[in-house]
Amino acid sequence: MSSALQRLSQVASHLTSSESDTPRGREALLSKHADDIVVTCALRTPLTKGGRGGFKDTAGADLLAHTLKSLIERSKIDPSLVEDIAVGNVLAPGAGATEFRAAALVAGFPETTAVRSLNRQCSSGLQAISDISNAIRSGMIEIGIGSGVESMSSQYGPGAVTEFSDLLESHPEAKSCKVPMGALSEQMAKDRNISRSDQDAFAASSYSKALLAQQAGRFDAEITPMTTKFIDPKTDEETTITVSQDDGIRPGITAASLAKIKPAFAKDGSIHAGNASQISDGAAAVLLMKRSTAERLSQPIIGKFITSAVVGVPPLLMGIGPWKAIPVALAKAGISTAEVDIYEINEAFASQCVWCIKELGLDEKKVNPNGGAIAFGHPLGATGARQVSTLFNELGRRGERVGVTSMCVGTGMGMAAVWVKE
Repeated sequence: MSSALQRLSQVASHLTSSESDTPRGREALLSKHADDIVVTCALRTPLTKGGRGGFKDTAGADLLAHTLKSLIERSKIDPSLVEDIAVGNVLAPGAGATEFRAAALVAGFPETTAVRSLNRQCSSGLQAISDISNAIRSGMIEIGIGSGVESMSSQYGPGAVTEFSDLLESHPEAKSCKVPMGALSEQMAKDRNISRSDQDAFAASSYSKALLAQQAGRFDAEITPMTTKFIDPKTDEETTITVSQDDGIRPGITAASLAKIKPAFAKDGSIHAGNASQISDGAAAVLLMKRSTAERLSQPIIGKFITSAVVGVPPLLMGIGPWKAIPVALAKAGISTAEVDIYEINEAFASQCVWCIKELGLDEKKVNPNGGAIAFGHPLGATGARQVSTLFNELGRRGERVGVTSMCVGTGMGMAAVWVKE
């Protein structure tokens, strides 16, 4: 282990120790201030299976337009008050900058509302929220939206990674940035001795929790149903459908059934389609402003954004990102791992989730209580924004307060954010 990673391990160990459990940190976090950056609306589309699900024939910009329009309708915000919209996206050419500006206009925002796109791989949605929060905090804007969208049906594949130049190929770490995530996660599982049985058990639990949550209607409040076109793959007949729930959640998934699936990246490997995140389509959006602004506009406050952290890790160890990012975010917030009620950690692969949870010493019952990307999907640019609505709804259902969202990031990074439910 490198000296940098050793130091980070010591930080993580300190945060999980009983000596660092300082109630004052949590109490300070729960206090209310006029300049708090608050969330007044957070919602998402259903997440659907890439290439097969309900949104396979829906453009990413259309998903975003619907999500932004729904946010206006649900929050009742005057769209002319929204000064900036940041949209996370990974796969669209140019990160969808032109299309997303057009989508905001279609949704009902005036020409005065600025729009931009950004790409920090799997953390793009969270980065969009963080950027908007910081713009509000600095006084650059008063009200903004952090969002994310991905149509993996239309843009996922070999073309998503551009060709590397000879210069980039000549540098070992730079060259590692283009290694497929499945392959490097397979290598990480071997290097970190993460067994297939542990991975399959984690994945089966994700499916079980998501199915139970869906049947109980726990996702309903965060989802905005969408009516769209659907082309039957057998007949090519176009129909109109309304998608109202995640369609990747499957019943009957057990560790035993997952154990029968062949490895996807190595003959003797442990990673397969059943214990990795699903390729998906979807969008999400979060409305942000200061507490004083929300109170002046009579906007209902769902919760507040505390802080975020983004860190780098070795490209070939991309999956350890949450392990490195979460302690940094918690240190900024002044709390320990034990003071967090719920962790939403993106399930890019069961292997990296299992390792991060173990190394951070987290209570597994606090992690992804309603399942995660293995069960209902990971539309790359949208996940970081999707996690916010899922987190706040579950915190509210449980009567709990403090949450963390986090994910590993392609090319070797990790990101995390701390949130408080109102």
